[in-house]
Amino acid sequence: MADRTLTVSEALRAAARTLEAADVDSPRLAAEALLADLLHLDRARLLARLPQLLSPRQYARFQTLVDRCASGEPLAYILGRREFYALDFRVDARVLIPRPETELLIDTALAFIRARGDHNGSAGADIVIADIGTGSGAIAVTLAVHLPRARLIATDLSADALAVALDNARAHGVADRFTFKVGDLLDPLDTPVDLLAANLPYVRSREWAYLAQSIRKHEPALAFNGGADGLNLISRLLGGAPRALKPGGAVLLEIGASQGDAARELALDTFPDADIRVIPDYAGLDRLLLIRTSPAA
Repeated sequence: MADRTLTVSEALRAAARTLEAADVDSPRLAAEALLADLLHLDRARLLARLPQLLSPRQYARFQTLVDRCASGEPLAYILGRREFYALDFRVDARVLIPRPETELLIDTALAFIRARGDHNGSAGADIVIADIGTGSGAIAVTLAVHLPRARLIATDLSADALAVALDNARAHGVADRFTFKVGDLLDPLDTPVDLLAANLPYVRSREWAYLAQSIRKHEPALAFNGGADGLNLISRLLGGAPRALKPGGAVLLEIGASQGDAARELALDTFPDADIRVIPDYAGLDRLLLIRTSPAA
């Protein structure tokens, strides 16, 4: 079929059938995203061209993209980008693809920092935020965009991941307020911060085999494996967190849907006098651990 001349509409219908057979989520939307990217159009302009013909070369290139998607390669990696909190982020196989559920972490972080603004002047003024295990930088860059006076520290064990995060910080015009550091969890921090934020790996080791093939074959395993109970890295971060926080600072961590009680117990061991909350997502599942410490007397 690669040498056939098809309309945009026909090509999309054929691609959607292929992707549906491969059990790709939202096959028609995925097909539209691939063809729109290939033709350098937005979706509205693509749909306005449904009767127009694709050249044989265009269709052949489109088929190649569809085959990659049908084989399980994530759409975000094929396109080279993913939207997060209404911002576009570069992503590739060096980093975890940002997920919509992590947007709740952004909402909660912004609420915490803006509440501090009632006491500390303008919201975000002189705030220092560390994003631990930053990956693509989606969390840190989004916070920087929404808090134009905050300073950010982004750490990751992978220098390759930090290179992607730096690209994203530059693309959104916030790189001048960033410090990027390679290292394990809190080790790179040399000064206390107001907020420790992290979306660390929290998948139990035994659950890895049951994750979607698109994850297991394409996304970095290091970004998912949280050890036997899923809380290995979270526990290690919490152990060092008191030394990394300013008085009145907070820790904000994404957790698994059944990890709320265990995460709260870990937090109580390290922060017995703090305000500790497990925040559910919009489906009512455990999603965030928030630890707020008391200001200095």
